[in-house]
Amino acid sequence: MRVSDFDFDLPESAIALRPASPRDSARLLHVGEGLADLAVRDLPSLLRPGDLLVLNDTKVIPAQLKGVRPARSAGAADPQPVELDVTLHKRLSLDSWKAFVRPAKRIREGDRIDFAPEFFATVTTRDGAEAELKFNVSGADFDAALARAGAPPLPPYIARKREVTEADTRDYQTVYADEPGSVAAPTAGLHFTDDLFAALDARGVSRVTITLHVGAGTFLPVTADDTRDHVMHAEWGEITEAQAAAINEARAKGGRIIAVGTTALRLLESAADEAGTVHPFADETAIFITPGYRFRAVDLLMTNFHLPRSTLFMLVSAFAGTERMKAAYAHAIEAGYRFYSYGDASLLEKAQ
Repeated sequence: MRVSDFDFDLPESAIALRPASPRDSARLLHVGEGLADLAVRDLPSLLRPGDLLVLNDTKVIPAQLKGVRPARSAGAADPQPVELDVTLHKRLSLDSWKAFVRPAKRIREGDRIDFAPEFFATVTTRDGAEAELKFNVSGADFDAALARAGAPPLPPYIARKREVTEADTRDYQTVYADEPGSVAAPTAGLHFTDDLFAALDARGVSRVTITLHVGAGTFLPVTADDTRDHVMHAEWGEITEAQAAAINEARAKGGRIIAVGTTALRLLESAADEAGTVHPFADETAIFITPGYRFRAVDLLMTNFHLPRSTLFMLVSAFAGTERMKAAYAHAIEAGYRFYSYGDASLLEKAQ
């Protein structure tokens, strides 16, 4: 399948740089047999008693760091200090991470990167723009140092246009975030508020949280020309026995399973068997969903609006139909919907 089949024109003005306030005032495009322009706070009216929301409770860590590679000894190649942007994206151990580094060409194995007093890392390997870093502190001490030195890892299309602010620490986190480990927010969940949850409770819609730690691979463009040549970054997820039982019970009673975000959907589909039964899961998943995939566990998908040519636009096209999603996105652009992480949302009915 050609990646160009998932291209569309998106004006820069459509990219949201800040979230809606309050969160549930964001717009919601309902994509079913037709298109309906609503607000996120209208979600309860679109769902039925007995339906089950499945949310990703991962918590974004302050994975964006600014560091300095100190000066090398006189006579060495590239002797001057170098300022570096470092984005942690996969924890390897209590003191080691994979990270994207810019400019990566200015570091090599054995270099030290200083982030703050008494907080530094040694480059153990480098492969292109990616490096493995071993920090001088580990476990809870590392987490505390990262909290002091790091910042929310806003997506590049936001970070290129404005500075990270104190508000992003709150805004780029769901209100139900509980399990630290992500370097990108499960952005469909950013729209939920306590008031919206209360309205869903009153409607008889239940919910369960599962965990998928989102990696920075979600920001990477698809550079291949054919979808078969694209390699997904693996991400770690967990569905407990109790969570799987709640999902299966809701379906057995006739409720629909609504994935809040593509991360929740990818984890559910990774854990489901051919009959649609969800099993306990604690592993990495690199599932890559494109049109032709048969969905087993999810009936509806709530998600934000995604980048052209991205794996996420391929996923929503697989779920709701490519032509229907192209028409929905064309409508969203014309109607002034806000795109990407801080943007508006859509509720997608699965194509039959």
